[in-house]
Amino acid sequence: MSVVTPVQVEARLKDLSKLIDEAHDDLVDTESLYQQHKADYEISMARTRLELSQKSSPTGKNYTVGEREDMALVQNAELHKIVAMDEAIVKANRANVARLRVQVDIARSIGTSVRTGMDVA
Repeated sequence: MSVVTPVQVEARLKDLSKLIDEAHDDLVDTESLYQQHKADYEISMARTRLELSQKSSPTGKNYTVGEREDMALVQNAELHKIVAMDEAIVKANRANVARLRVQVDIARSIGTSVRTGMDVA
């Protein structure tokens, strides 16, 4: 069993601080891109639904709302996939930031224990 020193704890906290900054920057970038792509997707879906609302089915009947939604989604499938991937990346980046924060809390607890142990000894 190796002994943990306050210097080691401080170095680990410094490293974690840098990692949190980098992870937060990545999160901001990916959230921005996600919001941009999501807005593009929603606008494209609205345009497609409006276009489809003016069309009738080959049988001459109006399309149902569900049919128009499905047709709009099919026409915007690539944008839908991009938004879904962006959302997954944002969630992963959020989880990474949370994981790093937990590691900081653990390192702080260890640092407190080390200092307390040194005072007792």
